Amino acid sequence: MRSPILLFCCILIFITGKSQTPTWSKQISCIVYSHCTSCHNPNGLAPFSLQTYTQAFSNRYGILNAVSSNKMPPYLPDVNYSHLANAKVLSDAEKNLISDWVNGGAPAGDTSTVLPPPVYNQTQVITSPDLTARIPDFTIPNIGADLYQAFVITNPTPIAKYITQVEVLPGNRNIVHHVLVYQDTSYKPVANDSAASGPGYISFGGIGSPTAKLVATWVPGSNVYTLPPGMGIKLNAGARLVVQIHYPNGAAGQMDSTRINLKFSSTTLRDVTIAPVLNTNNMTNGPLFIAADSVRTFYSRYVVPANVTIISVGPHAHLICKKFEVYAKPLIGDTIKLIKIDDWDFHWQGSHNFQKPIKIPAGTVLHGMAYYDNTINNPDNPNSPPQNVSQGEATTDEMMLIYFAYLPYQAGDENIIIDTSSHTSHYLNCEPEPIGFPISLLYFNAKPLNNVAQLNWATAQEKNSSHFDIERSVDGQHFSKIDKVLAANNSEKTKEYSYRDLYPDATVVYYRLKQVDLDGRVTYTPVRKVNFAAIKDFTVFPNPVNRGENLTIKVENVANAKLELVNSLGQIIVSSFSNNNSIINLPINAKIPAGQYVLRVIGGNSITTKKVLIK
Repeated sequence: MRSPILLFCCILIFITGKSQTPTWSKQISCIVYSHCTSCHNPNGLAPFSLQTYTQAFSNRYGILNAVSSNKMPPYLPDVNYSHLANAKVLSDAEKNLISDWVNGGAPAGDTSTVLPPPVYNQTQVITSPDLTARIPDFTIPNIGADLYQAFVITNPTPIAKYITQVEVLPGNRNIVHHVLVYQDTSYKPVANDSAASGPGYISFGGIGSPTAKLVATWVPGSNVYTLPPGMGIKLNAGARLVVQIHYPNGAAGQMDSTRINLKFSSTTLRDVTIAPVLNTNNMTNGPLFIAADSVRTFYSRYVVPANVTIISVGPHAHLICKKFEVYAKPLIGDTIKLIKIDDWDFHWQGSHNFQKPIKIPAGTVLHGMAYYDNTINNPDNPNSPPQNVSQGEATTDEMMLIYFAYLPYQAGDENIIIDTSSHTSHYLNCEPEPIGFPISLLYFNAKPLNNVAQLNWATAQEKNSSHFDIERSVDGQHFSKIDKVLAANNSEKTKEYSYRDLYPDATVVYYRLKQVDLDGRVTYTPVRKVNFAAIKDFTVFPNPVNRGENLTIKVENVANAKLELVNSLGQIIVSSFSNNNSIINLPINAKIPAGQYVLRVIGGNSITTKKVLIK
């Protein structure tokens, strides 16, 4: 007879060894509401809504397929190539949770704890726009294909203005796929509009005018576009706004009335130019021609004549194109990687800001590469069988344009922060609950304490827990271990832990815990972000200071600052650290030559300077 004790042990091992399946309430709703429902809502562009568990369950296999193939969320750039702002991507952990959820039967979990679904409406963010441009009410005609319609809107401002913010409000989110906003001083768009019946005119690619200048782009999920401080896009006097809108096939009979809100500066700003700096005119192996049943790779290059700052990049091509790569090679230093797209999709094109503006020194060579597939292997090929394709603006033509938003460089541009996160902010700051954590984590918090990061966490119980690795990152994506804290191994009581990172060395720092079990298993906590104050100012006295005396420096809001006294040749004469003191005495050696020096205080990812006279 089989031993009942042995049978019980086998069952116990099976149960405790079984992996936990993610649920809609604890993990998946947070991911879907944060990354999917901006399109997948009752008023959105997507063909079905994902606002409820029932809707997600019904579409679970489609969700898994789209996520596994990286088709959704629709984001083209390679996030491992360059640091772009507002990257709309899922982390590997989020993809794994969705896969485990679907393959585990897609359970609902405790529905009483599920997040409330987000609400999407047309509430504008710019509450007092300086100019609102609205297209005429437009009913989409039945053309049996995607429609690209351009609308000309009169600009009533008699003088040039600098645009600081742009907000696109689709009149019908069910059918507006993307929006491109141009300005143009010619009459070409007006003539095209007059020649067409009804509001606007059909225009695939651009808007049919060689003098058109791009102002802004919009795709579903986009927020208000705000220019960096002190910068603006000059809206020329007399320029008309031309709004090109992509309506997908199947939108026939529906009406749209999209509007654009603009905010102007009351003063003159640094003018940001948006232009296709890399184009077919500087192509090195042109002309742009792809024979039927062939693949071609084309290259373009441009030598930058002066120091410039670039804040965004946006490739543009049509349906034959499949790949893009853009980079810069300075005369001195490493290659600057700008953007790489391995699966180009015309329908999801856009302009991409960098997390920080990038300085491009004079003499740098900009390089562009585009790969085209004019064979039956390209599912987006507009011709069957394939036909010869050359340069042009028609659907069946091709283009190779790489737009840059740029302006003359000023010192400090590269320190302007546009975005620091490598991951889209989560809805209501939610985090998927960790799965299979070998401890019961009560909380994990991180906060700034002067210029020190204070980390606190607690566990309700621990089983076979070895230690916690403290990991730090400055971009939220690439983490490195900075220290280790031993765990309790086995405990049924609440255990509290704390750790201080004394030298975070950045204004924004990300932290996570890597919990390591005694058998080597690891699990990560959610990431916590800490914002540190930059140095606002410091005081120096006496100034002038006599040789042989102490120079006293008072730094208010940064504890761990580095101080450097620099001569006119840029040589560091004296250096010291504040070491958590707000008042530091810097000894001035009697042998230091008299003269004017610069005192630098470095901390919180900023550098502040003052002139010091030594007598």
